[in-house]
Order: sequence, then C-alpha cells, then structure tokens
Amino acid sequence: MHELSIAMSMIEMATGELEKNGGTRVEALYLKLGGLSGVVKDALLFSWEIACQGTPLAGSRLEIEEIPVVVFCANCRENKTLSAINNFFCPVCHAPAAEILQGRELEVTALEIV
Repeated sequence: MHELSIAMSMIEMATGELEKNGGTRVEALYLKLGGLSGVVKDALLFSWEIACQGTPLAGSRLEIEEIPVVVFCANCRENKTLSAINNFFCPVCHAPAAEILQGRELEVTALEIV
C-alpha cells in the first residue's frame, strides 16, 4: 500500500513546516487528489491515522478535495469532465480524448498550524 508512504511523506513535510513556523501542532492538512493520481482516498485516510500516531500531527485532520478528470475534446473544441476514469471519450460527442488537463493532482495546498 503506497498510500502509507505518501502519508508519511506528507507528515514529514508538515512537521518541517511546523518547526519552521514555530507552531506546536498541526490541526489539518489540505490535499488536492486527482482521479488519475493512483492514490485511493480511503486507503490514504486510513494510512494518515496510523502514520500520525506519535507525531505532532496526531489527531489532525486530512481534508481531501477530490479533483475530477478533465480532458480537451478536439471535436467539440471544449474542456470536458469525464464521468469515469476508464473511459477517455468525450461525454458529448464520444470522440477519443487524449489531452488530459486535470486529474493527476496530488498536491498539499494548506496546513492549519496552531
């Protein structure tokens, strides 16, 4: 389960920011998670709880914003949101959509430090 190593990396980064900013603990870490990131949300949340134990992030929240997959349709000449990540066809005209614009994110966007 690579979600555990991702959680541990985020905790390491957040601990460094906590020390740098003179805080005592982290209340929450905010994350953007794209549908194509290869990370399972529930597994990451479970790993977060385990990995935070005994760290300054113990008891903190992992707030995940799920980012949909958006592609550019050359036929429609518009950005389209896919309804499923295993179907890379425009939901309107059904043309293949190869240009992925959004959905690969795995990005920490904010920390709540106290």
